[in-house]
Amino acid sequence: MAAITTTATETTTIKARGAEQSLEPVYPDVNTIRKAIPAHCFQPSALRSLSYVFRDLCLAAGLGYAALTYIPALDNVYYRAAAWAAYGFAQGLVGTGIWILAHECGHGAFSLHRSLNDVVGWVLHSLLMVPYFSWKFSHARHHMYTGHMERDMAFVPATKEIHEHKVARLSWLGIDPEMVEDAPIVNFVKLMAHQLFAWQTYLLFNISAGPKSLQRKGAWWRLSHFEPTGAVFRPQEALYVLITDIGLALVGYALYAAAQQIGGWTTFLLYGVPYFWVHHWLIAITYLHHNHPDVKHFDAEGWTFVKGALATIDRDFGWIDRHLFHGIIGTHVVHHLFARIPFYYAEEATEAIKPVVGDLYHRDERSFYGQLWSVFNNCKYVEKDPKMPGVMRWHKGA
Repeated sequence: MAAITTTATETTTIKARGAEQSLEPVYPDVNTIRKAIPAHCFQPSALRSLSYVFRDLCLAAGLGYAALTYIPALDNVYYRAAAWAAYGFAQGLVGTGIWILAHECGHGAFSLHRSLNDVVGWVLHSLLMVPYFSWKFSHARHHMYTGHMERDMAFVPATKEIHEHKVARLSWLGIDPEMVEDAPIVNFVKLMAHQLFAWQTYLLFNISAGPKSLQRKGAWWRLSHFEPTGAVFRPQEALYVLITDIGLALVGYALYAAAQQIGGWTTFLLYGVPYFWVHHWLIAITYLHHNHPDVKHFDAEGWTFVKGALATIDRDFGWIDRHLFHGIIGTHVVHHLFARIPFYYAEEATEAIKPVVGDLYHRDERSFYGQLWSVFNNCKYVEKDPKMPGVMRWHKGA
């Protein structure tokens, strides 16, 4: 697509039988890509990383203090409503940055000290009501099997067969599937539900994970990120999941105590609204990293780590991404290749790998929100690519 920038050409091969041409990209091995990146990019600084934590926590505390001090003093109810809305949006941006810093801890990109990473990550994620160790374990497996139709832990798309089964169920209920799928208002409501509640349903039910991603057998009600002995985790991970739950319980109690002091509604405006903003951004960012008409998925035979890592796409979100989101939107491809690279070296590392991966690197500069709407409406399911064995492409309507 014209809006996607690439840097080299694919190798064209001819199928052994027939005259039909098939574009089969040649993937470099992971060590070749690694050697292109300057060595210092793999060396995080604990002091530098902690300075970002200090900055973001100061921003969050300052916004909270200003909201509690000045907004209730506004006489006009409409001014108060507008001020709380502005606060919720701004605090959500800062909270997303804090989320990303905890995400760095989970990958070991925050510092060279594992204990420091886990303590900082557990504290920051718990403050955001995010299960740190639980997410750390499942997210690591997402990185290990990105793009794998069976083993990826997140954002595994529906197949053509599953999509057709869903359509058939609508027909059985007497609903015209075409009217439902094509109606803008229906798609808008579905997108809003996706943005508001997809994170919570993923944590509770492991939705969008591959069928072979579980670590042990378990019923559908045992797929929670909060259950130490659930099917998402290995037995040796149970203690860490319990520690995660303790952190969430402490923050939950703190919120209860705050509600007793300042009122439930004020606590919701102060914490709840930014919480939904943070996880709206989380879902939007990660969803658009893994869903695009030009990004492939792979079956068990066609998948490799490099193929999966390069089956992601960088996007642009301007100043907010660079200075508040710590560059996560614009440097996600290299992050999937080498998750231990700290965010402040990710842009340099991205430029370093472009000559090596060529057209296999994808970036889309178009409107972030515009593409969220477009991708959500058009990328419904994947089907086998007839020209590339092992490759799953988005259906041609995308």
